[in-house]
Amino acid sequence: QLKMKMRLFPLLLILTIAADMWEGGDAKYGEHGEAAPRRRRCYDGSLPKRPKKRDNGGMGLCPRLYPRLSCCPSKRSAFRMLHRRNGMVLSSNNTDCTKLLEELQCARCSPHAQLLYHTASPGRAPRGQPHLPILCQDYCKRLYYTCRGHIPELFQADVDEFCQYYGTGGNSLCFPDFHRRQTRGPSSNYLDLTDDYEQKEDFNRKHKDSCYCAMEVAGGLRQPVGAVHCGDGSQRLFILEKEGVVRILTPSKVLIREPFLDIHKLVQAGTKGEDERGLLSLAFHPNYRKNGKLYVSYTSNQERWAMGPHDHILRVVEYTVSRKDTNQVDVRTQRVLMEVAELHRKHLGGQLHFGADGLLHIFLGDGLITLDDMEEMDGLSDFTGAVLRVDVNTDSCQDPYAIPKDNPYFNSTNQPPEIYAHGLRSPGRCAVDQHHVNRSLLIICTDSRGKNSSTGRILQIKKGEDYEHVPPLFYLPPSRAAPVGGFIYRGCQSRRLYGSYVFGDRSGNLRILQKAWSGRMWREKPLCLGGGHPCGRSLVGQVLGFGEDELGEVYILTTSKTVAHSQSGKLYKVMDPKRPAGPRECQRPVEAPELLAAACSRQCRNGVCTPTGRCCCLAGWEGPLCKAAKCEPACRNGGICVEPNKCLCKSSFSGAHCEKDEHGVEIKARDGIVDRIMDVTSYLLDLTSYIV
Repeated sequence: QLKMKMRLFPLLLILTIAADMWEGGDAKYGEHGEAAPRRRRCYDGSLPKRPKKRDNGGMGLCPRLYPRLSCCPSKRSAFRMLHRRNGMVLSSNNTDCTKLLEELQCARCSPHAQLLYHTASPGRAPRGQPHLPILCQDYCKRLYYTCRGHIPELFQADVDEFCQYYGTGGNSLCFPDFHRRQTRGPSSNYLDLTDDYEQKEDFNRKHKDSCYCAMEVAGGLRQPVGAVHCGDGSQRLFILEKEGVVRILTPSKVLIREPFLDIHKLVQAGTKGEDERGLLSLAFHPNYRKNGKLYVSYTSNQERWAMGPHDHILRVVEYTVSRKDTNQVDVRTQRVLMEVAELHRKHLGGQLHFGADGLLHIFLGDGLITLDDMEEMDGLSDFTGAVLRVDVNTDSCQDPYAIPKDNPYFNSTNQPPEIYAHGLRSPGRCAVDQHHVNRSLLIICTDSRGKNSSTGRILQIKKGEDYEHVPPLFYLPPSRAAPVGGFIYRGCQSRRLYGSYVFGDRSGNLRILQKAWSGRMWREKPLCLGGGHPCGRSLVGQVLGFGEDELGEVYILTTSKTVAHSQSGKLYKVMDPKRPAGPRECQRPVEAPELLAAACSRQCRNGVCTPTGRCCCLAGWEGPLCKAAKCEPACRNGGICVEPNKCLCKSSFSGAHCEKDEHGVEIKARDGIVDRIMDVTSYLLDLTSYIV
């Protein structure tokens, strides 16, 4: 018997260790050396059980998440009682929020429920009776932004504080990612309550042509609203921040610390989500490599506009890059092209684009202006709701642009000649296809159908059209957020996306507009952005705008907070998971940006060069190439004007205009006294001769 016991002892020891490993958690889930809770334990501490096969088909979502081990009772009535007793008392009338709340109920059916509800993450106090389990970070942010407007009693803090309490950023178990290691299912972080896994796979197979990835490229941005390139071969990406700053992202994906353009003191930016004021757009001249010209549009409220009904002005300004630094703009070269007075803070537009013909297109919204409002305006409101087309390649120093003769209202007496088309409401980002057939002009815009910006449409802008009556390419389905436009994809990384118009709205509902094989009809379909393998994480936050780099690749700009000073903005690049991230045939050599080498740029030191190369003098300068300073009044007594209103006097004279002698006596005053004495002397001589 003793020998038999000695033989069985190792077997018993192995079985004990195996049982402990099966039911016990490892030490990394505990704190301060204390014993960690059992890894596979239900919310009440009991062991999870294997659900019966006959119950799998009738218990809803949770058994499909946990087909092997579950903490939910096998009977449906008991399942409902469990959620009525221990479930959340929160409810919402919002469909998306309701789906997430129902999803969260299943965390109590997890075989890891005790860990999900009773384990405190590092830096977080233990919870007594928590409403929510430990959430994965991306899922936590989605829950916050989806439900905060419908369940305000739960979301008292901001998103960072909320996800610091309920979320986890380490390797601990979190909901819903843990079920991937146990069940066969979709790779997305988020579950779909309407389809089971087999239906989900069928759906992905049907729509596999529309599934892409969003790769995070840059973070720490402040309300990014756009991203463009300058076309000089440097492959730099210029990111617009709403408060009035433009930053540069290098080809190596590094944000340059010093801003390319900083005009935040001139820009009046809105702080609320529906307030569209701020830095609106940036467009580089087609010949930027030689003339260094760029054009920005922004909202401002100067004092001279404060009187009257105007809330702000929308200004379009020309700038020139610095002669000494290719990564900075010389703000002294400002030339204002136009100013439009506006009454409201919505439906502003402000998009700028150059067409293949080198003409600048300016897209303006209606500003919610009515006929009664227009009677109070001073004429500038004629531009609202219109597409303007102007020629900035002019030699005139007084007029910053010329009117193209083929504009539809060039000779009109009723409409401004700048108008190219009109009838727009609230245009989002409009896309100009630079690679269209025969270099013909193709402009596509997203726009709202009325004062309600949630009902949208897609327009193809054509000369002379009135979009109050012209039918659009597509009517967009109603959405909770306004459309923000997009870009026509002309990149190389994705062949199946080539030629498509990529657009979306603020809530992240992304779409694709493509031409059918016939070339006459357009078709619209959803753009799927995966959140799991091979894409990684999906988009986080609201979509503020789109961007395009020099290679034609499309970017998406988002933010997690609506505060302008919050550095929660991110830049994502749309990628095709079916192709390498950087195919060899898509690679282009990066050219170093060059300093301006044109004759006007080198010699016009005290003026601003026009895009055609003429030197326009700044205030206080005159003459060829603005080399002669101008003094008013002019320098006297042989003095030379060296700077505006500053004279260089001879050795025996002094004063701002050389009007004093070496003793400091004003010559003009002394000459006046002498002249007076001479007049009196002449009068006395005449009187004497008369008496005689």
